Amino acid sequence: MASDPTKPMLRLSPGAPAQRQTGRPANIRRPDPFPRKRQDQQFTPRFARLAQVLQRDPTGLSLRADPTALAPERLLVFEVKGDVANFARAVNRVPGLELIDEEELPSDEDKAPFAYLLVPDLAALRQILSLWQTWLARGELAEGYAPWRDVFACLRDLRVWGPSDRVQPLDAEILEEEVDGRDDDELLTLELELIYRAAAGAGALTENAVVQAIEQAGGRPIHRARIDDIAYHAVLAQIPVAAIRLVIERAPGSLAGVEPIMHIRPQSLVTGIEANDILAPGAPAAEAPVSNASILALLDGVPVAGHPLLRRHLNVEDHFGLEPDALVAQRVHGSAMASLIVHGDRNRPEPPLPRQIHCIPVLGDQDRFPPDRLIVDLIYQAVLQMRGGLQPSAPWVIIVNISLGNLRRPFHGQLSPWARLLDRLAYRFGILFLVSAGNITQSFPVPDFDTRLAFEDASPALRAQGVVRAIGAIVADRRLLSPSESVNGLTIGGRNLDWVSQTDRASARVNVNPFTDLDTANASSALGPGFANSVKPDILMPAAREHLRVIGSGGCVIVSPAGAARGAGLKVAAPPRPGMEGAEAYTNGTSAATALASRTAHRIHDALEAAYGQEFLQLAGTHRAVVIKALMVHHARWPEEAAALVKRLLGPSGRGQASRQKDNIRRFFGYGVFDADDAVACASDRATFWCVGNLGRERVVDVVVPIPAAMGGQARPHAISTTLAWFTPVLPGRKSYRSVRMKILEPEELEGLAVDGHGHQPDMNQTNRGTVYTRHWAGDRAAVVAEGKTITFKIQRDPDPAAPVDDAVPFGLAVTLAMPGELRLYDQVRSRLQPRPPQRATP
Repeated sequence: MASDPTKPMLRLSPGAPAQRQTGRPANIRRPDPFPRKRQDQQFTPRFARLAQVLQRDPTGLSLRADPTALAPERLLVFEVKGDVANFARAVNRVPGLELIDEEELPSDEDKAPFAYLLVPDLAALRQILSLWQTWLARGELAEGYAPWRDVFACLRDLRVWGPSDRVQPLDAEILEEEVDGRDDDELLTLELELIYRAAAGAGALTENAVVQAIEQAGGRPIHRARIDDIAYHAVLAQIPVAAIRLVIERAPGSLAGVEPIMHIRPQSLVTGIEANDILAPGAPAAEAPVSNASILALLDGVPVAGHPLLRRHLNVEDHFGLEPDALVAQRVHGSAMASLIVHGDRNRPEPPLPRQIHCIPVLGDQDRFPPDRLIVDLIYQAVLQMRGGLQPSAPWVIIVNISLGNLRRPFHGQLSPWARLLDRLAYRFGILFLVSAGNITQSFPVPDFDTRLAFEDASPALRAQGVVRAIGAIVADRRLLSPSESVNGLTIGGRNLDWVSQTDRASARVNVNPFTDLDTANASSALGPGFANSVKPDILMPAAREHLRVIGSGGCVIVSPAGAARGAGLKVAAPPRPGMEGAEAYTNGTSAATALASRTAHRIHDALEAAYGQEFLQLAGTHRAVVIKALMVHHARWPEEAAALVKRLLGPSGRGQASRQKDNIRRFFGYGVFDADDAVACASDRATFWCVGNLGRERVVDVVVPIPAAMGGQARPHAISTTLAWFTPVLPGRKSYRSVRMKILEPEELEGLAVDGHGHQPDMNQTNRGTVYTRHWAGDRAAVVAEGKTITFKIQRDPDPAAPVDDAVPFGLAVTLAMPGELRLYDQVRSRLQPRPPQRATP
C-alpha cells in the first residue's frame, strides 16, 4: 500500500542498558603452525646473515646498502598463516618498533594476514633477532612475547617493503599511459603516500627525506598533508617524465627505492558526468519559504548558483577559491547534483526541499580536482570548515553528499585514505556521508551474442541474461571506487530506473536497453563487496535506464554504457546556453543516484521534524544522523526477479552454496532497492517505529515493540523487519579497523508470530561486517497475538575487537510491522503509544 503522509513513523524509547551475557568464550582455533624444522630452513639464513653483519658492522651500514636486507628504518612485511591474535600488543614489547599497518588478504588456503613493522634502529633489530633465536632453540618465549612465538611458527614470508610494493601494477599501468609520447623533461603530478610515523618529529624527518629525493629527481613538491586522525601523510609533487619512467621500472635508485615512501600513485582523477540533450527550462517549482539552517552539504563542483531552479536553494561557500576559474558553461557536475538533491528528477516534479543546501566546491576548472591539492586534504578542510572550530560555517549539517570518486583507485581490499577520512569524520562529527559507488564505463564483451543484430533483436529476457552473465565474468574489474568502501558511510549504487515519459522513451532508439523489463543495477554501477567483505553498495537508487552502445562485433558483441539522453536520463538543471538562462539537461549514473539518496535522507529528517518538532530537533546530531542511516537501508529489498537471475546464472549451484550465492547477489544489489516514499511515512497496513540510544562497551539494551491484535489469527502474509545503524570509531592501520560492533539478537517471540528469516537478504555473517545490521522475517501462517502482546528486540554491543572503546556509541533503530491489506494495523499500534507524536505547527 502507498505511504500515507498523515501516518508518521512512531517513536520508541530503549530500556536501561544491561551487561551483555557473555556465555562461554568463543573457541577461536589457532592456526596450525608450520614445523619448526621447516621454519629453520626457510628463515634462519636471513636471520643468520643479519647476525653476521651486526657482529662485524655494529652500525648496520652494510645492511642499509642492501635493498633486500632486514635493516634499520626499513619496513618489514610479516606474512603469516591464519589469524595471529594480540600480535599488535606484542609489538610494543620491542622498544621503538612501530606497527605501521595490518591487513588481511583473501587466500584460497586460509586467511593471509600481513603485518607491516617499521624497525627504527639497530636495538630493535637485535631484539627481533634474539626473539627468533630463542624461539628456534626452545619453541617458547618469555611471558608477554607469546604472539611473537605464534608469528614465527606461522610465518609464510618475511621481506622488506621494496620498489614493487611502492608501485602497484595498476598504478604502473596508468603511469605508462601518462608518460607515453611525452618528453623526458615534461613534469607530471604524482601522489606520494609516506610511511606514517606517529611521532611528529619522525614524520618531519621522513617528509624532509622524501622532499630531498623529489628534488634530486628533478621534481618539486606542490602540496603536502599530514592528518593524524587517519594516519595519513602525503606529498603531491611534479616529477619529470624521465624519473617517472624509472619509477615504472621499479628501479632501486629511483623514487621507487626511497625508504620512507609507502606508495607512489598517479594523481587522483574524478569521475565525471554528462549533461546531454539541453532543453529550455520547464515550469519552476512553486515559491515557498526556504530556511537557511542547512542540514545537508554538497561537496562537489561549482554550481550555477544563479540558475532559476537553484538560486534560492543554495548557500555556496567557496572556501578554496575555485569559483573564479570554473567557467559557467562547464559547471555541470555541481549544478546537476544540487538540482537532484533540491528537486529530484525533474521528469517527475516534486516539492523542493525546505532548507538550503550548503555547497563547498571541491572541483575546479572543467569539473576536475584542483591540480595543486591532495583531494583527501581538500575534503578534510571542507568538513572542518563546516563543523569544526569555534565558528563552524554550517554547524547543523549532519548529511554530506559525496557524488565523487577516484577513477584511479578501485577498491582491492585495502582502505583508501579518503575512505578512512570519511569514517573518522562521520564518528567525530556525527555526519552521515552518502557516497557514490562509482561508474565503470569501459566496454565489455557479451559472448552470448555474435552480432549486433542478434543483440538488438533478442527478447528482453535473453538480452538481460546475456548482459548479467557477461558482467558476472568480469566482476573483479568492476570494483567500488574510492572512497565508496567507507565503513561508516552509505554507498549508493545505480538502479535501472527513471521517470522518462513514454513519448520521450520512444526517442531512445539508437542504443539498447539491456534490462527492459528488469529492476536491477545498471551495467556501469560498480560492484561490491566492501571492506572486510561487508555489504556494499548499501542500496541502489534511481540512476536512469542506462542503455548500451554496441561498439563491436564479429564473433562477440562488445558494448559500452551510453550517456544520458532525453529518452533515458534524469532531468536536471544545467549551465546556461545563449538565450537559455535556466537550461535543463539529462544525466545518469551513481553520482546522480547518490544525490537522490541524499534527497531521501533529507526527506526522512523533514518527516520526523514535522511529526515530532523540537522533540526531534533537540536530539543530538549524531542520533538524528544514525536513525536516518537506519531508515535509508530499512526498506531496501532485493528485487526478486533480478536476484533470482543472478543466482541462476552466477551460482554457484549445488547444496550448501546458499551463502556464496548470496555473495554474488549482494555484489550487485547490496541490501536492495526501495520506494523512497516508504522511508518517510507509514501506511494503514504498515507501521514503522524508530528509536535512538547509546550503548556502552559490552552492554545490551531492550526495545519493546507493540504487536497489533489485527496481526493475529489470520493465515495471510505478514512481516517484521529491523535495521540497526551506528558510526564506529576506527583504528587506522589495524586489521580490526571497525572498533565497535553491534547486532540485533533474534527475538524469542518470532515463533509465536509465525515468521522466519526469509532468503531474500544477505545472511547474518554478511550483514554483521559493517555498521548496518538488518534482518527481515516473514510468514503466512496464523500468528498467536494476545491482548497487549509485544516483541522485544535486544541490541547488543559485542566485545571490541582491539583496544576497548570506553565511550558509549550512539545507535539508531528502525522496526516495521506489515500485513498487506490489514488496514487496522497502524491505528492499533499507534493507540498503544502514549502520548501520540505532536504535530509541528505550520510556519
